[in-house]
Amino acid sequence: METEPKNYQPRHTRDMPEGERVRIIEASARRVGRAVFFSILVTLVSFAPLLFLTGQEEKLFTPLVLTKTFVMIGSAITAIFVVPLLMRLLMKGRLRPESQNPLSRFFIRLYGPVIRWALRWKKTVLAVSLLVVLGSIPVIINIGSEFMPPLDEGSLLFMPVTLPDVSNAEAKRILQVQDRLIKSVPEVKNVLGKAGRANTATDNAPISMIESIILLKPRAEWREGMTQEKLIAELDEKVRIPGVTNGWTMPIINRINMLATGIRTDVGVKVYGNNLDTLYRLSVDIEKALKGVEGLTDLYTERLTGGKYLDIQVKRDQLGRYGLSLDEVNQVIETALGGMSLTNTIEGRERFSINVRLAQDFRNDISEIQRTLIQTRQAGPVPLSAVADIKMTDGPAMISSENAMLRGTVLFNVRGRDMGNVVEDARQRVADHIKKLPKGYYLEWSGQYENKIRAEKRLQLIIPGVLLIICLILYMTFHSWKEMLIVLSSMPLALIGGVYSLYFFEVNFSVAVAVGFIALFGVAVETGVLMLVYLNESILRLNERKKTQPITPQDLRESVYEGSVLRVRPKLMTVMADMIGLMPVLMTTGVGADVIRPITIPFVFGLITSTIYVLIVLPVIYLWVKEYELKKTGRVEFLDIKE
Repeated sequence: METEPKNYQPRHTRDMPEGERVRIIEASARRVGRAVFFSILVTLVSFAPLLFLTGQEEKLFTPLVLTKTFVMIGSAITAIFVVPLLMRLLMKGRLRPESQNPLSRFFIRLYGPVIRWALRWKKTVLAVSLLVVLGSIPVIINIGSEFMPPLDEGSLLFMPVTLPDVSNAEAKRILQVQDRLIKSVPEVKNVLGKAGRANTATDNAPISMIESIILLKPRAEWREGMTQEKLIAELDEKVRIPGVTNGWTMPIINRINMLATGIRTDVGVKVYGNNLDTLYRLSVDIEKALKGVEGLTDLYTERLTGGKYLDIQVKRDQLGRYGLSLDEVNQVIETALGGMSLTNTIEGRERFSINVRLAQDFRNDISEIQRTLIQTRQAGPVPLSAVADIKMTDGPAMISSENAMLRGTVLFNVRGRDMGNVVEDARQRVADHIKKLPKGYYLEWSGQYENKIRAEKRLQLIIPGVLLIICLILYMTFHSWKEMLIVLSSMPLALIGGVYSLYFFEVNFSVAVAVGFIALFGVAVETGVLMLVYLNESILRLNERKKTQPITPQDLRESVYEGSVLRVRPKLMTVMADMIGLMPVLMTTGVGADVIRPITIPFVFGLITSTIYVLIVLPVIYLWVKEYELKKTGRVEFLDIKE
């Protein structure tokens, strides 16, 4: 390493002609301009394919991608065109060499002995790097998967389901009892429940499905040691009622799931076919198979049968005896039971319809309905039972169809375990329990799992595309396959840091984590490009000094050492700017942190291992390649990247 004498006095810009100063600035900008531009381009292009995501992930991450894209475009323009101009205008006064910078001297003292040792023990360094990569394989295998990190909405949605033939009064009683029990828990601020459906075609909830929105107090007011999982477990134990199946989720994700997939829980098994009885039998078999799967909770089969119907069959052979028509009998039934609209009443600006029907006491009992009178022209009033058979019959509580086929559904939530492994175990259980489905029937796993599979298929196209584009840009930068592969070798260790961080923070792989890894690709490659540029500069200076003399392996090692050490500050600045900028995001809490932290965790910790690799392992690989070139050809190649 070349150092200045102890009595070195820094030059002043006024001591050199203006033309020489401009020439130095121009040469420096040309030297790093191409590499800087293409490294920014790598970061930009590596993120752009996320625009091809679809569904929920598209709406969530498109603003992030667009924001970073425009920022990177602005930074590229600034680095190439604005910074050289500002250097000419503002870089005046004393010129201090890198070795005189206090921060650089500090990093050189730390980094210098390490890189000297690494360059001396190349095989050991490479072997340790390989072991670190191989040691991550069990970690990768044990990392769970899910569609998106569960977002803590600050409230809960309790969805108990009763039998289809539950009465209005019983559903109301269950709702009030459970809401009072929920309100007694200290962490609950307020609770509001409803049974049945709203007066709209978009809400198809039957009276047997109850919904209670639970507003929670701020976390600071919770009991010590209480978590959301413990709170749900306590509430679930408190509100258990025989004949009622409890279900727990959150309001926003529940509506999203229902609108996107028709499933109101995390995961659902849709059974398609043409016969309701067969569908229900298959659904019950699937429910039995799924019981006992670890992490699978709130298991429930939608009841396709069990609904109670008032069946009135008109006896047509009796109508002529009393001189009645079918329309007259139907009109009496409609008026007595369903209600008939007679007229409207106007009170100020308000308008109300007036309906008439029998009182509730005369509609709740079949015997009373049978005694409902029908006025005839010949025989006077006769009971409804004289002209109709009236009885209660069983039937489907609600008929669900999808893709022009009838559908049954088995619903469940996932808690305490990742969705990917839970569903895989559940699929295996179902496959073992139900060997063959009847002809014309098939299963489909839906809910959040359906979104997960769709996103994974899209990412399987996006990630290889990102890597291919990065390779193309690197080749355009260096015009050399060897240098391109040297830079790409930083990818495994960058990924390893992200993988270990997921395991340490107990984060499952999801679309958000994939976005973090894709962002990591670009920055890891950018750092590797800068290191390779500085190493090439050092080899270039070595060739200029040794024009007439042979280059020895010792000269080559010192040159690589110089290229690594003298530029350690700008390399660390490149990485530290990203890491420090993301630290507030990494430490954030509250609503939204559940989604943004899984993006940040692999990015930040992947940068740490990527930086270690770039500072230590990459110079070792570069020296190993150049020593091979020197041994084989007697000379060392270098790249003129400015061209």
